[in-house]
Amino acid sequence: MKCILWFAAACMAMVCTAALTAAERPNVLFLFSDDQRADTIAALGNTHLQTPNLDRLVRDGTTFTQAYCMGSNQGAVCVPSRAMLMSGRTLYRVQEQLKGQATWPESFASAGYRTFMTGKWHNGAPSALRAFQEAKAVFLGGMGDPDAIPVQDMSSAGQGGNRQFVNRRTVEKHCVELFADKAVEFVRAQKQSSQPWLCYVAFNAPHDPRKAPPAWHEQTNANKPPIPENFLPVHPFNNGEMTVRDEKLAPWPRTEPVIRQELADYYAAIMFMDSQIGRILESLRATGQDEKTIIVFSSDHGLAIGSHGLMGKQSLYDHSMHSPLILAGPGVPKGEKRAALCYLLDVYPTLGDLAGVNAPEGSEGLSLVPVLKGEEITRRQAIMTGYRKVQRAVRDDQWKLIVYPQVNKMQLYDLKSDPAETRDLAREPGHAEEIDRMRTLLEKLQKENGDTQVLRSEHPGPLEFDFGSQEAATKKGQDF
Repeated sequence: MKCILWFAAACMAMVCTAALTAAERPNVLFLFSDDQRADTIAALGNTHLQTPNLDRLVRDGTTFTQAYCMGSNQGAVCVPSRAMLMSGRTLYRVQEQLKGQATWPESFASAGYRTFMTGKWHNGAPSALRAFQEAKAVFLGGMGDPDAIPVQDMSSAGQGGNRQFVNRRTVEKHCVELFADKAVEFVRAQKQSSQPWLCYVAFNAPHDPRKAPPAWHEQTNANKPPIPENFLPVHPFNNGEMTVRDEKLAPWPRTEPVIRQELADYYAAIMFMDSQIGRILESLRATGQDEKTIIVFSSDHGLAIGSHGLMGKQSLYDHSMHSPLILAGPGVPKGEKRAALCYLLDVYPTLGDLAGVNAPEGSEGLSLVPVLKGEEITRRQAIMTGYRKVQRAVRDDQWKLIVYPQVNKMQLYDLKSDPAETRDLAREPGHAEEIDRMRTLLEKLQKENGDTQVLRSEHPGPLEFDFGSQEAATKKGQDF
């Protein structure tokens, strides 16, 4: 049956591709941030920061309010997240450096698109050289001082058609502004071209060190954001990843002044990035390409910053796995919100459907076009997430179960009444049937997605965690 469905989908994609000429295909501008929570856009309800350009995309497009990173098998969650995005493969089938795995930008190039990227690439230089035809100011890494990171350009195809990275240098300005510069240059250069294009702009904001030009910090420091609704001084039990680098960005126990300052810096970085996104969007309008360009804004995953006593993205709470996702442009309804459950790996299949581009081999993503058209409410009835061997979660349109296999702990949340996940119902009476149903659903999705992690340990570790025994918090550490 699966083979029949796949064959039918492939035939439909080929028909769609054949039906669109190069001139009819929309351009694609993909704007991707780094470590940005889904609740950090003013138009979506956050009154503590200003994001006028993202707000405009919300008004002009459709927001998917339940988009998720599928998880990670390492602390640098952005590595598998970006690999899944580019390949359409799920967490337990993707190769993090994309070795031997085809990417969606390659498929767009095969369909006649000119493909370009600028910004962060954390999946190895070889895959970037293969995925895109052109690139300027590429940061081949995970994090660094935005005023001093190294960047490189992609050379034109040399003898034998091989490209390489050249002109390695330290950025001469804040890298978010530099990435916007390169995107603007590319967009302007396409004004007279009839060839459709794909421009991928991967900002490394608001990833720490959360640094923006001084005026932006002055603005957020003047009225620091409040602590999150689900703030805790410490996480209440051992989740299996209590002292990863991100968790050392603030001392234990977390305090209100520290978290408010971290959020102020985080919001300053987002607001500055929003201003640079505005420059790119203006270049589209100024060159008359806005009406034929699909714009995507998303992020690789979220971040805790005090929520549940955590700082990083190495957990399966909503604040860490939930990503913003906005689409705008031809074929996309304006001012709409869709609560369809989806993964980030569904984004490129959606663009492929809108542009008539066939999926690369191995892509498992589902196009969200039927949801955009109102033909379906959701393509997925439930989604699972995973983090290393220590956490697994599943959610449907109401319930969420988180399992900690190494300590035999479970949490159950009713997301309709408690979206901030503040009340664990797992130990309250009357929920055994719901827990059993969600656990069965999780095991089903694990099997479908190739995840072999057992959900209970015969020799569980301790639930308690002694923060007093940890070294002093430090901002030095691995490249996450």
